[in-house]
Amino acid sequence: MTQVLDEATWRARAAAHAERVDAFVRPHLERRGASVKHPVHDFLFTYYSQRPAQLRRWHPGFGVALEDAEEYATLKGYASGVEEVAQQPSRHPVTVSAAFVESQRPLVESIHALLTATAGRPANFGCFGMHEWAMVYRLEEDETRHADWPLRLGAEGTDRVVESHKVACSHFDAFRFFTPQARPLNTLSPGRDDRPSFEQPACLHAGMDLYKHAFRLTPMIGSDLVADCFELARDIRELDMRAAPYDFTGITMDHTGEEWTPVKIETPEGKQEYVAAQKQFSERGQVIRRALVKQCERLLPVH
Repeated sequence: MTQVLDEATWRARAAAHAERVDAFVRPHLERRGASVKHPVHDFLFTYYSQRPAQLRRWHPGFGVALEDAEEYATLKGYASGVEEVAQQPSRHPVTVSAAFVESQRPLVESIHALLTATAGRPANFGCFGMHEWAMVYRLEEDETRHADWPLRLGAEGTDRVVESHKVACSHFDAFRFFTPQARPLNTLSPGRDDRPSFEQPACLHAGMDLYKHAFRLTPMIGSDLVADCFELARDIRELDMRAAPYDFTGITMDHTGEEWTPVKIETPEGKQEYVAAQKQFSERGQVIRRALVKQCERLLPVH
């Protein structure tokens, strides 16, 4: 049975969603307007394909219809009228159509397969964020991805850290950015097409990618879950870059205003700090991952 929301109810939920994500979206848009780059917080809007306006738009998810929502009627995946919703046909409620959900089955199946495989694999807490270090291994400082920011230990010191640690990156989209000299140091060889065989729940990038999986399932899933994924990705990104080899002294975190502090994974204390945070993110990620799996399993039978 399709749930129908009256206009006052769904507009209130849409406004609450926009307010929730604006705490992060607004600073990014202000920087973009001023042609200012933030090496940490802009990542979620530049690396991932979801635009700020798309993140701000609230969706109820499949199985919920909106009254008096003409602006949704022209959005991809939506339909209106009595064919989709039997209740109160005169109000022409708008909802994500069953035909659209059925057309997305290959996407839903692939995401479901990846997330269930990842959720069922043991967590590995021994990587210490070395992927970011491997991305600058044997490079000059002006050749790095964030060349405007110096390396905390310099190029030679950074290389020594990489060479003194086991590199075991399981995430292809991190591994593919390793320098040519660093790739042979990785004990794993993840590929583009074998992610379900490698991704594991403690991986920071696998946790950030829950946001990607969620917005790819939009508008079939509700935006509250997408926002949960976004907030997790935001928090993980901060740890990811705090543990990176760059010296980001002087920058602040958007949502707290706190000054940046590094996690010095080259030290025993830094490793302990990193793993403690990684475990928290792994637990948060598993809860969200299971929620996404549940949504996929709700969508797969639709025809």
